[in-house]
Amino acid sequence: MSSHSTETGVTTEIPDIRKGLSTEEVTALRARFGENKLEGKKKKSFFERFLAQFKDVMILILLVAAAISFVIAIYEGNPKEFFEPSLIVFIVVVNAVMGVMQESKAEKALNALQSMSAPHARVIRDGREQIIDAALLVPGDIIRLEAGDFVPADARLLESVSLKSEEAALTGESVPSEKDADAVVAPNAPIGDRTNMVFSGCSITYGTATAVVTAIGMDAEMGKIADLLNGESDTQTPLQKKLAQLGKYLGIVALAACAVVFVVGLLNDIPPMEIFMIAVSLAVSAIPEGLPVVVTVVLSIGVQRMVKKNALIRRLPAVETLGGASVICSDKTGTLTQNRMTLTRAYADGAEGVETVSKDSTDKIRTLLAYATLCCNGSVTFTEAGETHIGDPTETAIVVASHKMGDEKDVLNEKHPRLAELPFDSDRKLMSTVNEIGGKKIVIVKGAFDMMASRCTSGDLDKAKQITEEMSREALRVLAVAYKEIDELPDEPTSEELENGLSFMGLVGMIDPPRPEAKAAVAVCRRAGIKPVMITGDHVVTAAAIAKEIGIFIEGDMAITGAELDAMTDKELDESVEKISVYARVSPENKIRIVKAWQRRGQVVSMTGDGVNDAPALKAADIGCAMGITGTDVAKGASDMTLTDDNFATIVDAVKEGRSIYANLKKVIGFLLGTNISEVIAVFFSMMVWHVTPFLSMHLLWINLVGDSLPAVALGMEPIEKDIMDRKPKPKDEGIFAGGLGVRIVLQGLMFAILSLVGFYFGWRVCPPAGSDPLASGRTMAFMVLALSQAVHTYNMRTDRSVFKIGVFGNKYVNLATLAAVVLMSLVLFTPLGVLFGLEVLSAKLYLIALGLIFAPLVIMELCKLVGLIKAK
Repeated sequence: MSSHSTETGVTTEIPDIRKGLSTEEVTALRARFGENKLEGKKKKSFFERFLAQFKDVMILILLVAAAISFVIAIYEGNPKEFFEPSLIVFIVVVNAVMGVMQESKAEKALNALQSMSAPHARVIRDGREQIIDAALLVPGDIIRLEAGDFVPADARLLESVSLKSEEAALTGESVPSEKDADAVVAPNAPIGDRTNMVFSGCSITYGTATAVVTAIGMDAEMGKIADLLNGESDTQTPLQKKLAQLGKYLGIVALAACAVVFVVGLLNDIPPMEIFMIAVSLAVSAIPEGLPVVVTVVLSIGVQRMVKKNALIRRLPAVETLGGASVICSDKTGTLTQNRMTLTRAYADGAEGVETVSKDSTDKIRTLLAYATLCCNGSVTFTEAGETHIGDPTETAIVVASHKMGDEKDVLNEKHPRLAELPFDSDRKLMSTVNEIGGKKIVIVKGAFDMMASRCTSGDLDKAKQITEEMSREALRVLAVAYKEIDELPDEPTSEELENGLSFMGLVGMIDPPRPEAKAAVAVCRRAGIKPVMITGDHVVTAAAIAKEIGIFIEGDMAITGAELDAMTDKELDESVEKISVYARVSPENKIRIVKAWQRRGQVVSMTGDGVNDAPALKAADIGCAMGITGTDVAKGASDMTLTDDNFATIVDAVKEGRSIYANLKKVIGFLLGTNISEVIAVFFSMMVWHVTPFLSMHLLWINLVGDSLPAVALGMEPIEKDIMDRKPKPKDEGIFAGGLGVRIVLQGLMFAILSLVGFYFGWRVCPPAGSDPLASGRTMAFMVLALSQAVHTYNMRTDRSVFKIGVFGNKYVNLATLAAVVLMSLVLFTPLGVLFGLEVLSAKLYLIALGLIFAPLVIMELCKLVGLIKAK
């Protein structure tokens, strides 16, 4: 190990660049420096979260009312008067505990997702390259960086090729900084001038590098400003914000109703404290304070379900957007295909034709593959367990083919060392290296034939073009290889100097067959009203052949190249975009135009991407999908969703889950708002007409605690409906209450209010039990009917179809939640606890009437579904 002093004055031992640190050294360094993590914002304790539940004005008013009740009970010396305020405090505390538990569950789910999407690092340890969690880096680690990577820790460059780093997070400079491992920098130079260093949290926009880690975690430059980065992030989704706003509007309406109820009560000689408690508890019950939290829980549960299907949601709002996806623009390689590139065919310039690559291939083919391997950054580790591919699949296919012919990449690199490199970029579609071969400086260039041909001055290019087209028609991905000898290596190699005047060497063809599940996923898309579009850097003939095979390209569709797209105006693109199913040879800028064109037509667009240059398109799309395997850290950071298996079928599954989650949220919202509104209507009507209230404050609060929360969360866990992908996508600007949900909520509120008032009237005026308090009997009927009919209504909300067609008890969570609600309600109704709630034992006749009223919602809703008043979507 050699010693090196960094610009920060810290002396770092640099291990052998080829071997890196040993496992023992890593263990010792981690014990000394800890993990490579920033210290996050201090999390609230359980007690702090518990107290935060009491910030709601309605809850505070309720607690004040309970305190006043306690004072009155003490003043009057009546022990019975202590129960109601005690129950109110108990219910408020239980509500707070449930709120904390739900918040904790949602936070744990989101934290788990964040840990799953944590950045990784390419590190050399124990003499081999491996990919590890960036949190496991230690000072002294040798890391490798390339375009698209996030820099995982502060590091001193040891080797660099055309390296540029985007450091706006640290320096504020919007233009990427040029880096050079050989630069000499003053010890006290500011961050922006440390050109031989890269910094944690920044990203590599161009080039490649090898570096030694100098600082991690809070010791890194980013760690020094970590406190500035720990501000609260806005985690609310648009839906949650709308619901919070709705809650405020409902609060205003409820308060107005409560004010009227209070005045009417006073005018009718109802004790002020009693009417005050009723008015306040009515306001609390009418406003679904827990709705935003329940929505978060439902979203997080849905997100966890998606993770099991290889879709990692990075932002909760994406779940809402997914349900409305109407266009899916997908890369071909690895997403629609298997991403198991195998080099099967090769052509050497001057040969009679194409050869099938094998151990018996000619020397010309072996030399062609050796040169191509020298111009690769991808690597393959061969072990008894199998092959581990790191890097671009086309490059690893070349490396494997050369290996099978007896030329190992490491041996080739040692024998013919690399002197310089021009990294691949999506504009040139070429990569070049300069290697020392036989004492000469040889430039090796590999890339797309159509970009290479104009740069070659020797070779049979006409025949090569013909063979390229033939191989492409067979769905092979074709790369050309060329070379030239140079006398001197330029100080700063450029494309103009190295990638011109080339001698054409040959072609290599690789096959990447379609994924078996891709064809079925495309068929599901079409059935669901979603337009699948293929976007690829491949040859248009290759792309169209595979698109046709899996059903993306059908009769009447168009397949165009990036060049043809560039020639089109926005108006021409808008007119043709619905007919174009395949875009080949596209640039990242082309992707943005495609997204914008679809969006101008009012479509919700999902776009896949993996490179650093794809980040703008991923951000522009309504749903940016990054590749989890081949995707760069920059692409993942710009995306809304990461596909951990790089599979097109996963996008379709995610849309299916998104639709299901959105449908379940509508059920939850409809259930909570419908039942809550009924309480306001029932109390308001009764006070206006009869000048009495059908509920006491503790009745409303008990229903609010037991009858709402558990069934609501259970509805959010409703299984995916079988026909969810037979429906058309919801319009982009459709609100949550569209499709008649708003009207339905009001009508359901009226239904529950009428049923409760009918029960109240029967128990109070029509047939109160002999010797009982008629008003108490009426309230018992109202309480029983409203509480238990809500439990029955949970099953109605499961589907817009007849619940008997999907299986009444098909959701075990609804079954358990309903059973819990019924048991807790029964404890109050049919045990001595009822006395404390001011409830009466009723006659058999009233219990039968109540039973009919309790199941009335089921009958009414089934009839509405049968005659078409409620239509299945």
